[in-house]
Amino acid sequence: MKKGRVALGWPKIGDLSKLRRDREAFKAAIAEAYANKKPGAIAVDAGQLYRFVYEVHKGDYVAYPSKIDRQIHVGRIEGDYEYDPAREQGYPHQRAVKWLRSVPRTRFSQGALYEIGSAMSFFQIRNYAEEYLSKPSGHPVPTPPSEDESVALVAQDMEDTTRDFVLKKLGTDLKGHPFAEFVAHLLEAMGYYTRVSPEGPDGGVDIIAHKDELGFEPPIVKVQVKSGEGSVGDPVVSALYEKVDASECGLLIALGTFTNQARSFARAKGNLRLIDGNELVDLIFAHYDEFDGKYKGLIPLKRVYIPEPLKEGADA
Repeated sequence: MKKGRVALGWPKIGDLSKLRRDREAFKAAIAEAYANKKPGAIAVDAGQLYRFVYEVHKGDYVAYPSKIDRQIHVGRIEGDYEYDPAREQGYPHQRAVKWLRSVPRTRFSQGALYEIGSAMSFFQIRNYAEEYLSKPSGHPVPTPPSEDESVALVAQDMEDTTRDFVLKKLGTDLKGHPFAEFVAHLLEAMGYYTRVSPEGPDGGVDIIAHKDELGFEPPIVKVQVKSGEGSVGDPVVSALYEKVDASECGLLIALGTFTNQARSFARAKGNLRLIDGNELVDLIFAHYDEFDGKYKGLIPLKRVYIPEPLKEGADA
């Protein structure tokens, strides 16, 4: 993002501008560079690279779904194809981009997230293009939606889409105090007893959690929750820790993320734990079976089994 680039891999092929301007030439180059690829995968890869070099033009828009910060970054293409293996190792095929805005994935409709969840690296958004262009000030403009080689990629896309769905439901339907009640229910599913502070000013502690029924046995866990989408900084984390005695533990659960400073502060404290939106979803997946009907109704999930690719050397 900071380098103002959009880049693709396939480093073994070399400079794509030296290939003849037709898809068959691209297929031949991929087949030669990646001898173990199946014919179907070669055609898909060739189409992506050909499109990147010849069908994309200056002024076109690009959307990049980042798995690191779970944002959709929208930019405008500002340069022609360049081959630069030194600038970004492993991603030599590049175009200059002016990044215009970044929007949390949870602000997009489910259909738009499904469409951008393709297993391909580079493809055209067709059905929900207007929604991506209208963010963040506009409103979604949903339209009706229209052989993947890698089971692992499909499985990851399904998990990412499910994560987006869970975070979106929590952020939309459980703002503020209801989110604290949900977190308390999750802690109870994990085996804790909880007491939720009344709605209103809580002094920075939303939930008291403990392992014994009466709440006398240490350690007592003081929990603060944040239902916003943004990053939680060091001041919030430090303020919670000031309310935690040496014999107690502090827990801060956020739907969003934490700044590097906040994480550094927490790492230095043995009795302080931060859980961001991704980790929260992991806990929800792990303890979903213990949820009551209210929260299963809010977050309806169905267990799906996906074939796991055989590890190298395993018997087929």
